[in-house]
Amino acid sequence: MSVTSSNNRTLDILAKAEAGGYGVIAQTCYDWGSAIGLVRAAERTKSPAILQLFPITLKYGQGEFLQFCLDVAHNASVPISVHLDHATDEEQLELAVGLAEKGIKFDSIMVDASHADTDEENIALAIPWIRRCVAAGVATEVELGRLEGGEAGLRQIEGNIYTDPTKAEKFMQETGAHILAPCVGNRHGSYKLFPGGPESQWKFEILDELSTRFKGRVPLCAHGTDELSDELFRKIVKSGVTKLNVNSWCRDPYVETLGQGLLSKPFPEAMEEATEAFAKECERLFHLFGSAGKA
Repeated sequence: MSVTSSNNRTLDILAKAEAGGYGVIAQTCYDWGSAIGLVRAAERTKSPAILQLFPITLKYGQGEFLQFCLDVAHNASVPISVHLDHATDEEQLELAVGLAEKGIKFDSIMVDASHADTDEENIALAIPWIRRCVAAGVATEVELGRLEGGEAGLRQIEGNIYTDPTKAEKFMQETGAHILAPCVGNRHGSYKLFPGGPESQWKFEILDELSTRFKGRVPLCAHGTDELSDELFRKIVKSGVTKLNVNSWCRDPYVETLGQGLLSKPFPEAMEEATEAFAKECERLFHLFGSAGKA
């Protein structure tokens, strides 16, 4: 079985984004309120979207929470897929892939072996999981190079390794993966360690070359988007990136609104206000990435 844009929701969303010249938010959701907020915003804005989970959330909620996310995403009036970000170890991958083989399946999974010492080891670690994903109809994302930093239960990485575009074709062919997450100076978590901010780290010549090499074949994903300026986001989309992973931009207003609301309001009212705070930030990003009105 092959996994393509004709039979996979994530790949279909990203193929249409590339053809239309816009980016798609892959928003990390931690609970049912944030998942509902993303879907609500996508429907109001008529935008495609990707509902994204971290392995730590899948471990907590198991198949029941994944099924909820699949139901709320796939029953939306706009195209929304469900993606697992940064599945790095055997336990995380076995849980996700095992659920897929039982019929509760992510549309796409990031098989992240970027912690490997070499590209060859990265490929060898990823291949068995990617083959099982493909057999279950699940698209896969891989990382070439290495992003430093960490967040929300993700493996903490020290030191980045920039992606070598000349190795990317072989890497994608040998892994059999569908989506490429390159390292171009992006990092997980805060960029405040760098005096020049994110702009001083990103190497857009790498993105431009990868976009040219893989146009129409391999979607590109931008990780590490905390604290980025609107101008930098627009530049990322212009460089051909279609999947933009987002976490704190929507999470922090949600958590702050919920925490404050629970001090003085009934739970349902506080929950509704927090969901709206999450949705409004999603809507801002739909417009910024150019996906609003494209569904």
